[in-house]
Amino acid sequence: MHVVVTGGAGFIGGHLATAFLRDGHDVTVFDNLASFYDPRLKEHTLDIHREVASETDGTYAFRDGDVRDAEAVREVVADADAVVHQAAQAGVRTSVAEPRKVTDVNVGGTVTLLEAATAADVDRVILASSSSVYGKPESLPYTEDHPTEPVSPYGVTKLAQEHVARVYTELHGLPTVALRYFTVYGPRMRPNMAISNFVSRCYNGESPVIYGDGEQTRDFTYVSDVVDANRTLLTDGSADGEVLNVGSSDNISIRELAEVVRDEIAPELPIRYEPAREADAEHTHASVEKAAERIGYEPSRSIEAGVNEFIDWYDANREWYEPLVRTS
Repeated sequence: MHVVVTGGAGFIGGHLATAFLRDGHDVTVFDNLASFYDPRLKEHTLDIHREVASETDGTYAFRDGDVRDAEAVREVVADADAVVHQAAQAGVRTSVAEPRKVTDVNVGGTVTLLEAATAADVDRVILASSSSVYGKPESLPYTEDHPTEPVSPYGVTKLAQEHVARVYTELHGLPTVALRYFTVYGPRMRPNMAISNFVSRCYNGESPVIYGDGEQTRDFTYVSDVVDANRTLLTDGSADGEVLNVGSSDNISIRELAEVVRDEIAPELPIRYEPAREADAEHTHASVEKAAERIGYEPSRSIEAGVNEFIDWYDANREWYEPLVRTS
């Protein structure tokens, strides 16, 4: 199978491309290597792809391009069997500062991709959505039919992506499914995320910084679980035209998270508190019952176990990874 991974040099896309290569698929990564964080992290991911590709039966290609470039997108998906669409402008706070740019990339880019995939008669498109679509919780955990009231422009763009994908399925018969990721973490994660930031600060004798009172909660999802869901959906059409939550089915307060990291690395450090940031959701917690029913999804780790696994990985890869975290 030929799989195109948009945003395939990024954190989640990079892990997906690696997994597909190891499964023996032909993989094309399409990414513009945007500098939202240090591009050297993306270059490191591409090096991993090339190394894995040299040891497997599948072919590998990297295409430098922007998902908003209609001609480039048409060329890259022309002979694809499946497209896994991870390309996006990430960042809730970025979307508050630059809503037009985030909308252009996330919504405009997705429409461009779906148009090309329809014309190319692609067998399946899997889109990365986000728990940010939910916004204000009426009840927890979130089920897929919970009201969607995003509290950031980023969440709005992800919800728009879902609806556009559904419409392309209904109007044009293009098989699509949108996965609502709940705060994904793991090896090579984005440097500006809470877990990587807490770990970095503690290793360098600096207090972890919490924005707000720390009572906000998050459902953190280990990246290998996201990979498993996408891998299944490459050939499983049981959720076509729908959305699925992909989370840990657990949650933890940001204060508890900081304590887990601090206690593992530098128990003597106090925790520092600063004013809350705008547009951050108060709570996230995924119900994964629908994903379990449709595709047999089952989270592999508790949040605490996954965080400790990430700390071990960070320690083993600190020499090259930490400079990228510390400069971001």
